Amino acid sequence: MAEIAAGAKSGKVVIKNIGLLLSGDIDKPILDADTIVVNDGLIVAVGKEKDCDLEGAKTVIDCRQTTVAPGLIDSHVHPVFGDWTPRQSQLGWIDSSMNGGVTTMISAGEVHLPGRPKDIVGLKALAITAQRAYDNFRPSGVKVLAGAPVIEKGMVESDFKELAEAGVSLLGEVGLGTVKAGYEAKEMVAWARKYGIQSTIHTGGPSVPGSGYIDKDVVLEADADVIGHINGGHTSLPEAHVCELCEKSSRAIEIVHNGNEKTAIAAARAAIELKCPHRVILGTDGPAGSGVQPLGILRMVSFISAFANIPAEQVFCFATGNTARIRNLNCGLIEVGRDADFVFMDRAQHSPAPGLLESVALGDIPGVGMVMIDGIVRSGRSRNTPPATEVPVVL
Repeated sequence: MAEIAAGAKSGKVVIKNIGLLLSGDIDKPILDADTIVVNDGLIVAVGKEKDCDLEGAKTVIDCRQTTVAPGLIDSHVHPVFGDWTPRQSQLGWIDSSMNGGVTTMISAGEVHLPGRPKDIVGLKALAITAQRAYDNFRPSGVKVLAGAPVIEKGMVESDFKELAEAGVSLLGEVGLGTVKAGYEAKEMVAWARKYGIQSTIHTGGPSVPGSGYIDKDVVLEADADVIGHINGGHTSLPEAHVCELCEKSSRAIEIVHNGNEKTAIAAARAAIELKCPHRVILGTDGPAGSGVQPLGILRMVSFISAFANIPAEQVFCFATGNTARIRNLNCGLIEVGRDADFVFMDRAQHSPAPGLLESVALGDIPGVGMVMIDGIVRSGRSRNTPPATEVPVVL
């Protein structure tokens, strides 16, 4: 795994005989293509097999008419160190999520570290350490963007400048620390934004000890880049307030697995009605008190598609391209120059639907047949999803 982080190269990879290619782009979620060519971890061609250069491939994958999508992005996780979470005393949770199609995770704060420092020197040290640790070590190849400090009273502009210069690019959930007032949060969010640090705000009732109730007025005043778990983590704001946030804020609408399912659907529908589906992103908000959800993102895709009546190909964009664009990532979209992070799927065996998209629209979870990160196969048939009807093979 250390070698993965150090830059193992995929060489030339040809992925052919794709039955359905999902782009991750909310404006054009399905591509008219059956072949992807990768070189050293980056996409170099997308199109019809007859039009692509297939010569000299180190690896050739026959998709056997299954679906290929960008690797799923979990926009809201709480890692600590390595592939271990003290929150549930569990090892291997990141690897399990990779088996659920997740190839990138974004930290909303390393809040479950036992004895997490809350003094300013300590919280900066933890953020820098977490950023470095996950930059150097990628469990099962998964890209974990970590080092998200929870802001506390007493921080000044120079603290954010120092963090940015050290490589920190995220804030942990605003509201999990002592900064809970809208005017305080607004000032610190602005300092973070000035130095290129993206912010997320806690929304709804308290979760961990030390967190507090963050209402719609605080969220609007703080103006963080991402409205974190708009459907609550775990306890939601009233549905009317959730819809008001969708309408009055222009920021990302993050819907999570570990939240209120009813308001999750309300937020998704509001985004569609307001004609801003590009703002919706998905997360699990795990590990948390409710545990680890290896299939959390896939479950959110099928849940939202089925209950909000949104086409499955669009909801997959919530978990891929939308997040990539909002989070400034080079993955999440199938286009030349992007990272070769893919999840290969098919409808689950014995699903009553004729195809993958139809099965997801019914509320079924698809079966994962393979996961690729940076052009390198990280897993075959998933040990966690229901078995896929068909799986790709490496020729």
